[in-house]
Amino acid sequence: MDSVSTAPTSAVSSLLEDFSLEMTGRDVAKLEEARDTIPPGTRINVTFLGNEDLALRVTAARAVRGLGFVPVPHISARRLSSQAELEEFLSALQADGTGDNVFVVGGDPVKSHGPYEDSLAVIRSGLLQKYGVRHVGFSGYPEGHPAITDPVLWSAIEDKAGALAQQGLPGSVITQFGFDSAPVLAWVEAVRDRGIGLPIRIGVPGPAGVRRLLSYASRFGVGTSAGIAKKYGFSLTNLMGTAGPDRFVRALAQGYDAGRHGELRLHLYTFGGLKATSEWVAGFRAEGNRGELT
Repeated sequence: MDSVSTAPTSAVSSLLEDFSLEMTGRDVAKLEEARDTIPPGTRINVTFLGNEDLALRVTAARAVRGLGFVPVPHISARRLSSQAELEEFLSALQADGTGDNVFVVGGDPVKSHGPYEDSLAVIRSGLLQKYGVRHVGFSGYPEGHPAITDPVLWSAIEDKAGALAQQGLPGSVITQFGFDSAPVLAWVEAVRDRGIGLPIRIGVPGPAGVRRLLSYASRFGVGTSAGIAKKYGFSLTNLMGTAGPDRFVRALAQGYDAGRHGELRLHLYTFGGLKATSEWVAGFRAEGNRGELT
């Protein structure tokens, strides 16, 4: 028997409790299609992409709220051309009642388009509180970042956690996705060792084609060695298949120790497959419940 399959169902259930999802501003129709398979009140992050405008992002956040979920709009620091652009976005979210929760990220551009060089600069601006933000998420990178050194990443997470604490703003960390649970759990322990007790949402790739998963993994510098791929459940020699995160989640559950790792939840990157991902969660939960009864 695969040792991963022996992960306690209670630990799996704990990780999947209050899971969150991610969508783009153009995924509203897909969210509507998936609505019946997503628990009411689920947190749904709305990305801040370069090919989308303010109106599209605000409309998407409004749709998330209208369907009974909790919108978490992204703010991409380096994509902001000015303080006025940030305030316009926050003001629009506040007016719609969709700006209580935000996720702040540096963003893809290497050079800032405006005054904010990173997510910490947005947090320190004081504008989030001014426009009614009550909770701030930010990024974590268990397997590092292709363009940022580890010392800089550690300094950043400590500074952001400290800035939020100083401002009295609750926060959480959402990690980049990976395929191997071991470095993820080791990174979480290292976060706790640094005195950071914020809740952490572990990034998990939703079910998707292997080729697409590898494309995103390459973009974000996530390790995809043959051994890790096999452990996760796909083959690097067969790129036509699909893969779900079953093994990865069971491995996380098997290694999860609340005393060492603190509060952990899952954040699922859907790659546009909101219905497929939410159906996977429902099916995986049902499988776990059946296991508890036998």
